[in-house]
Amino acid sequence: MSLFLLTFFLVYGSVHVYVLLKARSALALGAGTTLAILPLLAVLLCAPILTYSLSRHGNEGAARFVAHFGYLWMGFLFFLTCLNLFADLLRLPLRAMGSGGIAAHAAAVLAGRTAYLCFAGLAVALSAYAIVEASRIGVVRVRIVTDRLPASVPSLRIAQITDLHLGLVLRNGKAGDVAKIVARERPDLFVSTGDLVDGQLDHVDGLAEILREIPAPRGKYAVLGNHEYYAGVDRAIDFTRRAGFTLLRDESVVIDNAVRLAGVDDPAGARFARSRRPSEAAVLGNRPDGLFTVLLKHRPRLDPASAGKFDLQLSGHTHHGQLFPFGLLTRLAYPLLAGDHPVPGGGVLHVSRGTGTWGPPMRFLAPPEITVVEIERAPIQLVP
Repeated sequence: MSLFLLTFFLVYGSVHVYVLLKARSALALGAGTTLAILPLLAVLLCAPILTYSLSRHGNEGAARFVAHFGYLWMGFLFFLTCLNLFADLLRLPLRAMGSGGIAAHAAAVLAGRTAYLCFAGLAVALSAYAIVEASRIGVVRVRIVTDRLPASVPSLRIAQITDLHLGLVLRNGKAGDVAKIVARERPDLFVSTGDLVDGQLDHVDGLAEILREIPAPRGKYAVLGNHEYYAGVDRAIDFTRRAGFTLLRDESVVIDNAVRLAGVDDPAGARFARSRRPSEAAVLGNRPDGLFTVLLKHRPRLDPASAGKFDLQLSGHTHHGQLFPFGLLTRLAYPLLAGDHPVPGGGVLHVSRGTGTWGPPMRFLAPPEITVVEIERAPIQLVP
């Protein structure tokens, strides 16, 4: 068994066991009822693995059904677990106050049938809200005033999508929503900073064409994220190119003698195909005078060797945790979780919350976004 599968079953299985034990205690479930529930929980536990297996063997319809059912359960289970854990944390100080009195009664109530059913109902409500939140893509605007645009280009508008995760679950509807919003913003440049696709890419007719129709007069550019490698990098590259994007794989391009785009592959490539690749600093080189430099990089990490070599880094990957409070854990790995952050040596890092979803088609307190960057040339200061 691979380390990934072992970790998956250990973590996800433990969550199922915890919720089942809480239900058995709170609802006074007998041994027979508990045993009857176990096969259903086993199926739900294995749903993500079953989805992958069905998809790999060409059973796309069945895979999509299992994926929707299994991932909705995953989101509901996340909320139910968090609510029960919060209740357990509240019970600790209450129980420490003694075995009698109001505190002991409150601790017993939190562990009782009514509380558990309330938590389950609240988890359903939170899941429903999270589905709605995930469907409402907002526009986040970033304004940058710079003296590094030539007089011939007084302004430049860049639209960024990231972590769209098109594939088995998110398909034409999501792609169509993105296309409408981006087209409405009339960007000069349209960029994707990784994880454009997710999982198998069979029978995705029309998906690439929807994105291809988005107008961007100065071009469309993309970099690879980790999920392009998980989906199969060759097929992901083919899809990205059919969607109208030019891939920047550890390389840079100058557009209209006004802006330089540099793009780097995700480090996941080292585990799959690409072992030899230039460093990010080497890709950026020396920042040329008079050219605004944008670095497209999937993960929001800052390379000290790249300090001072770019003006703007556009990243994603974190989803802002996607489901609060999971973002508190995500922040441990990626402290620059979302939003705008100043870069040592000059420049700005914008971390997008992401445009789609991974796993559960839900977002809670982490709404999806399309980023629109307005780069404006600073007015010339006249010296008296």
